[in-house]
Amino acid sequence: MPAGSLPLLPERFIRLTPSGARVERDAWTFVGLQGPPDLGATGRLVVPLANLREARERQGADATIGVWLAPGDDPARLAGDLDHVGVIAIHFPKLTDGRGYSTAASLRRRYGYRGELRAFGDIGRDQLYYLRRCGFCAFSLAPHHDPEAALPSLDTFTVRYQAAIDEPLPLFRRRAEMRA
Repeated sequence: MPAGSLPLLPERFIRLTPSGARVERDAWTFVGLQGPPDLGATGRLVVPLANLREARERQGADATIGVWLAPGDDPARLAGDLDHVGVIAIHFPKLTDGRGYSTAASLRRRYGYRGELRAFGDIGRDQLYYLRRCGFCAFSLAPHHDPEAALPSLDTFTVRYQAAIDEPLPLFRRRAEMRA
């Protein structure tokens, strides 16, 4: 694979729903993962942040467009577009690159994004629990991981001590509220 290119995405991903997590077929087409994006493609496109406005112009105002962020992309550039994107996908190019955790938390807390926030790239089952805590609600695992086998890892821990996106109060405050 050439330097700077991204691996192809698997056809199935994990989605969190109010009734639990499930594996689904992906209806989105990610463009620009291995070269210049084909912004004339049809269907539900997820484009690089740098191409979002151009894709919207080409696809029309009624088109459903998603955006993917590279590790160095500033989520503030999306602040005015959050109501107009169908999905925000954050790329994890390698296991040791954790910038996407901060980007997700920022999109949820600072910018109030409530839509689908998906992690993709070098994602393994041992990361799912922590990605969920930062605000991700969908996960495209690395192609060599089975999403069905990874589902139990979302419930690895039953008690959360720290505050996070999925639990805004730390355990000691939750316990104090229960006693009051």
